[in-house]
Amino acid sequence: MAGVAGGNDFQWCFSQVKGAIDEDVAEADIISTVEFNYSGELLATGDKGGRVVIFQHEQESKNRPHLRGEYNVYSTFQSHEPEFDYLKSLEIEEKINKIRWLPQQNAAHFLLSTNDKTIKLWKISERDKRAEGYNLKDEDGRLRDPFRITSLRVCPITHIVDIKPANMEELTEVITAAECHPHQCNVFVYSSSKGTIRLCDMRAAALCDRHSKFFEEPEDPSSRSFFSEIISSISDVKFSHSGRYMMTRDYLSVKVWDLNMENRPVETYQVHEYLRSKLCSLYENDCIFDKFECCWNGSDSAIMTGSYNNFFRMFDRNTRRDITLEASRESSKPRATLKPRKVSTGGKRKKDEISVDSLDFNKKILHTAWHPKDNVIAVAATNNLYIFQDKIN
Repeated sequence: MAGVAGGNDFQWCFSQVKGAIDEDVAEADIISTVEFNYSGELLATGDKGGRVVIFQHEQESKNRPHLRGEYNVYSTFQSHEPEFDYLKSLEIEEKINKIRWLPQQNAAHFLLSTNDKTIKLWKISERDKRAEGYNLKDEDGRLRDPFRITSLRVCPITHIVDIKPANMEELTEVITAAECHPHQCNVFVYSSSKGTIRLCDMRAAALCDRHSKFFEEPEDPSSRSFFSEIISSISDVKFSHSGRYMMTRDYLSVKVWDLNMENRPVETYQVHEYLRSKLCSLYENDCIFDKFECCWNGSDSAIMTGSYNNFFRMFDRNTRRDITLEASRESSKPRATLKPRKVSTGGKRKKDEISVDSLDFNKKILHTAWHPKDNVIAVAATNNLYIFQDKIN
C-alpha cells in the first residue's frame, strides 16, 4: 500500500533518528513538543528538562542524491528552569509545552517557548548560533543576563478569555488548546474538556467571554458511557494553512471542521477505534488522559496524528485512504521503506498484524510535525526524534 500525502502515491522511508538508545530514559529527556519553522529549514524540539534543541537542514549531498539532506544540530539552550510559586505554593515544571516560530523578517530567527507559567521569546542568530532572550536590557539600559530572564514583557497584559467560576467547586470545564487564525490576527479558537470549540473575534470585545461561533457535534445518547466526557475532551486544535478549516483531536478521532458550519464536522477520521473496548484498562493506567496532537501537511490535503506502540496515522483527505506507520529503530536503515502496520482486534490474526492486546501503551506518539513545503515529517517517540521522507527512486 502506498503512503499518504494528499493524493500522491509514494512510499515513506527512514531518514534520521536523533537521541540515545538507552532502555532507561530520564524523564528530562522526553520530547514534549516538535515544530518546523515557516520554511522548513529549521526544526525545533523541546523536552521535559526545559531544553530547546534546534536542527538545521543541510544541503543535499552529491554523494547521496536520493536524500534531501539531513537535519543536524544548529543550537541548543536551556529555555526554562524549575520554579516555585510562593503565592500559590505550587511547583512549576521546566517542561516545554509549546514552541512557535515567528515569520522570519531578517537573517535572525525568532521563536517562542513556554512552560506552564512563562512565555519566552528567543533570538537565534547565525553569528554564533546562540539563543538570546528578550528583553535583554533593563529600563536603565544595562544589559541583562539572558539566562536570568524569566518573562517577556508585553504591555498591556490582558486576559482575553476567562472561564474560571467564582467558586472553584463549580468548575466543570477547562480550556485544553488554543490557536490563532493564520491570516486574520483578530480571530482565534479555543477548545475545552467538554469537546466544544469556540471561535472568538477580538474586534467585537477586548474580553472574549462571548464567542462568535460555537462548534459542537451532538452526542449519540445510545453510545454514552462513563468515559464519554473524558474521550471527547479535545487535546489539540489546528487551523488549516488556508484558514478555511480547523482540525481537532480527541482521544479516539480526528475531526475536520468548516469554519462556516458549526453543527457538525465535515470529516471524521478514526485513529484507533479498536481501543474503545479497552477504555476501562486505559482509565486505570491513566493512558486515557494522554494528549495527542495533530498536524496538516503543507497543502492541507493530508493530516497526521499519533497513537500507541509508536504508531502514527496519516489520512488523505482527497482519497479518504489512511495508513498506519511505526517509528522504530528496527527500520532505521538509510532509505528503509516503512511498512504499513495493522492491528488485529480479534479472531484469526494475519502474519503481518499485531494484536490489540500486544500494543505497548508506554510507547506513544504524542507530538508530530509536517514540513510546510515537502513530504518530510518529524515524529517524537519518547526521547527519540524520527525524521521520515518520501522515497525518491
